[in-house]
Amino acid sequence: MTTAPAQPPKLSAYPDPAGRFGAFGGAYVPETLTAALEQLKEVYDSVRSNPDFWDELKGLLSTFVGRPTQLYPARRLTEHARKIARDKNLGEGAAIWLKREDLAHTGAHKINNTMGQAMLCRKMGKKRIIAETGAGQHGVASATAAAHFGLQCDVYMGAEDVRRQKLNVTRMKMLGARVIEVHTGSKTLKDATNEAMRDWMASVESTHYIIGSVVGPHPFPMIVRDFQSIIGIECKAQCLRALGKLPDAVVACVGGGSNAAGIFYPFVDDKNVALLGVEAGGRSSAPGQHAASLALGKPGILHGSLSYVLQDDFGQTADVHSCSAGLDYPGVGPEHSMWKDASRVSYHAVTDDQALDAFLLLARTEGIIPALETAHAVAFAIRHAATLKKDQNLVINCSGRGDKDVEEANRLLDLRGGSGKP
Repeated sequence: MTTAPAQPPKLSAYPDPAGRFGAFGGAYVPETLTAALEQLKEVYDSVRSNPDFWDELKGLLSTFVGRPTQLYPARRLTEHARKIARDKNLGEGAAIWLKREDLAHTGAHKINNTMGQAMLCRKMGKKRIIAETGAGQHGVASATAAAHFGLQCDVYMGAEDVRRQKLNVTRMKMLGARVIEVHTGSKTLKDATNEAMRDWMASVESTHYIIGSVVGPHPFPMIVRDFQSIIGIECKAQCLRALGKLPDAVVACVGGGSNAAGIFYPFVDDKNVALLGVEAGGRSSAPGQHAASLALGKPGILHGSLSYVLQDDFGQTADVHSCSAGLDYPGVGPEHSMWKDASRVSYHAVTDDQALDAFLLLARTEGIIPALETAHAVAFAIRHAATLKKDQNLVINCSGRGDKDVEEANRLLDLRGGSGKP
């Protein structure tokens, strides 16, 4: 008598109890943080199946954050993709929809996670939160959650990102947060994360670190994904109502990967839905000129977990570049690394110039100015939609609004000789 081979677990079943997403994940941290991670895991385990916790969070997301966000038919962007399809004889062109996370309070998806983690902070009896931020949206969302719950908030931000994101720096300060500029390394997100981790090691008794993406040691990638999965849960229900079926493709930008994990995760077991992640291709594929960790990186440990990381020949974390501060990171979440190796999500890179063109295109076709991070997803989605059939549907996760980026985008457009002015 032969025994049928055991079926591998569904991708939605990860992480395992050790915090592993297949070969990736785990917790590679100094002993000083072990107790804090255990405390966080215990608190999260206690609320994960507690309907009272989720009802309270759902109420906050509804009344304070403004959820559900809309699923919007981008008709003029669809016509643009269909024209490309006709001109290049690619296909008929799918209908394009936008999941409008830019309409959430503070202007991006980041608030979904910070409200949930602030609730965990309160349950642990801690009075101070710290955060890292690149584009500033997670910093603003952390400062907002801190103000709402009466917590002290310090946000670490690279000096280069402070320059690029002056508006969000001002917003954080107005909300009562202290913004701590980081002048080491490339002065961007990686360096801000390094300093936040150092702070946490020294203040763990009274401080909770609200990591802003699906990165870091277990249980952070799981917690952030769970809080952000409201995006995909809503999107799935909205598509069934509006289309009578699931979408054929879902596209999202990927830096650390929180917005993409949030919209992909509820679809990950739906094999007929193509999931497409878009990384920062920067100026070129040369080392230091991009931030395409999944396309060009290799497995390594960064900020407490094993995932795909951009490294030099000696295994040191590489310098990276992107016009978008939120994608300017040399690693990616371990769950994305698993999805890549499982061939469940396909990952692609979009250059700075392509993202800038898409930034203007969405603004001028739909009256929506996207974050530069989102513009990467838009650029790839247009090309992909053009290859699909007319009766197919593609959803772009519009992860954030572009108020924060208009000055930097205009500066970059002027440098290449094409102003943002009509």
